[in-house]
Amino acid sequence: EQELMTLRSTRYTFESIIGESDALRDMKKDALKATSNCFPVLITGESGTGKELFAQAIHQGSSRKLYPFIRINCAAIPKDLIESELFGYERGAFTGAKSEGKPGKLEFAHRGTLFLDEIGDMPLEMQPKLLRVLEEKDFERLGGTKVIRSDFRLIAATNRNLEELIAQGGFRSDLYYRINVIPLHILPLRHRRDDILPLARHLVKKMAMEATFSDITLDHEAERVLLSYDWPGNVRELVNVLERAMFS
Repeated sequence: EQELMTLRSTRYTFESIIGESDALRDMKKDALKATSNCFPVLITGESGTGKELFAQAIHQGSSRKLYPFIRINCAAIPKDLIESELFGYERGAFTGAKSEGKPGKLEFAHRGTLFLDEIGDMPLEMQPKLLRVLEEKDFERLGGTKVIRSDFRLIAATNRNLEELIAQGGFRSDLYYRINVIPLHILPLRHRRDDILPLARHLVKKMAMEATFSDITLDHEAERVLLSYDWPGNVRELVNVLERAMFS
């Protein structure tokens, strides 16, 4: 029950996406359109741009918001475990399996959203199995025979160029066409500089509240430095720099 409660939790809505640039407004407008349907969404962009933030906002703005938002980081799960994470397994399915078996993320995502982060790192042999589930919306646990149906909405994200991966034989074209129904590209901070200061001020205020500090603001010189930098690590790097400055 605790695991399920954790899996259900989402923190971000469209109000959580901070910025004032025209580019950000256009991205939010495109993401908002995706809340009115259940088609698969593919979010692309550099590392640290906030792809999961947009994914959660789409989920929270959709008719599925009362149901689970299930995350899987395809790059973080070992190659030999990702199938059991997705599909679950029955008792005795493999060495080390729990005696009572375990449901997979696909079961938890029923009526909600399945978020596959870093889908470009999904093992090639796993991709046709995912494609079948996306098309049929049913599957079996590892070692099981019972067909399980799951009505979920897929949102995938990657910082890799999937079309290049397809040309290199690292990603299936049929899966790409299945997940890339609603494309959403998140621009890096260096291409939307009008967002840097509003975002930095918001982060400083949030950090100060969490640390029970008061009256912490950015002076003009600090703002000038922030604006002059290209932020190759994007929002994640900005958070790191602000945290280090605040607690140094």
